[in-house]
Amino acid sequence: MASLSSASVPLVRVPTQLPCFRLNHGKEQSLSRYSKTKATHLSINSSVRMCSVVASDSPVSTSLYEQSKRVWIWTENSQVMTAAVERGWNTFIFSSQNQGLANEWSSIAFIDPLIIKEGGIFDSVGKRIATILEVSTPADLKKFQPEEEHAGNVVIDLLDWQVIPAENIVAELQGSQTTVFAVSKSSAEAQLFLEALEHGLGGVVLKAEDVKAVLDLKEYFDRRNELHNRLSLSTATVTQVHAVGMGDRVCVDLCSLMRPGEGLLVGSFARGLFLVHSECLESNYIASRPFRVNAGPVHAYVAVPGGKTSYLSELKAGKEVIVVDQKGKLQTAIVGRVKIETRPLILVEAKRDANDQTVYSILLQNAETVALVCPHKGNTMQKTVIPVTSLKVGDEVLLRLQGAARHTGIEIQEFIVEN
Repeated sequence: MASLSSASVPLVRVPTQLPCFRLNHGKEQSLSRYSKTKATHLSINSSVRMCSVVASDSPVSTSLYEQSKRVWIWTENSQVMTAAVERGWNTFIFSSQNQGLANEWSSIAFIDPLIIKEGGIFDSVGKRIATILEVSTPADLKKFQPEEEHAGNVVIDLLDWQVIPAENIVAELQGSQTTVFAVSKSSAEAQLFLEALEHGLGGVVLKAEDVKAVLDLKEYFDRRNELHNRLSLSTATVTQVHAVGMGDRVCVDLCSLMRPGEGLLVGSFARGLFLVHSECLESNYIASRPFRVNAGPVHAYVAVPGGKTSYLSELKAGKEVIVVDQKGKLQTAIVGRVKIETRPLILVEAKRDANDQTVYSILLQNAETVALVCPHKGNTMQKTVIPVTSLKVGDEVLLRLQGAARHTGIEIQEFIVEN
């Protein structure tokens, strides 16, 4: 997947948005993020109003993906409202019977309340913002043609979404100038509508009474936001290569095809992950398998979405990993199968330069089809990869540098020594 941003950013979890409260005397004070497990109580008599502020180092504010997909929230739960506002989603839908709740929440939080009435969705001054359509059969959807005067937004409420696949909705309304929202009752449903037929719908209305649905949907956006960034990869020089004996190595078979220059970030230490190439290149020894990365032994770390790492031994069908290319462009891919077999291993150690005391290492199967990716230097004749069987001291390979200390795959600030 092509990167949409030329800026190099670290592989870190996208920070969530922090709430602030605006006081009557005009000053803004940042508050600690609310606990996900504790109820949040907001008094409607308070003179405090809540808004959302994006941390300055967060790519959320400039993410093309999140800007292109809109999220409205439909709930009667104040904790869901709080969680949504914290994450920058300020548009809320209310039924006409809940006008009082809309007024109550508007008095304590900076939200955009929308009211459903007479087959439409209206803002606080009575302007029609969207048309809402209940669909129970495929025929209902085929009969629907957005009216020109209501062409801004259409919300489709599927009474039984399983009867009408998300792809049908995208296909029926593609090319329309209308922004189409689908009512979704969970993050999983929302993802289907946002990704159907690659382009997806323009937005979703998350109808939920559980905070977890909001948190899960925001986590999904965080993962997608990563795809529009480019990882910073460093050049490391190989300092040692030698065979070490037998070990259990992991082949990761993905549900996606990889191209030359693409692979997984793997390493013995989280502080430095090597770009291990896929088996997409033709070989005299075995047929090309562009879906596979012969990644290394069971103990090794592998980069996964959300700025996390996982042990190779923890991967299984359905989990996601990050596929990175020679220039740092990345995409997520789903694991289809993992094979663990005993094979001869080779140890590779590298340093960033001769004066660097930090050693980065990886163990890989000692086989001609296993290779590390080289730095990209703009020369089309330059080799993309070096098979480990040809690797020698002085060769340059790509390395992803990051924090060494990890707890359940999450980067933490902690003193740690690994050898």
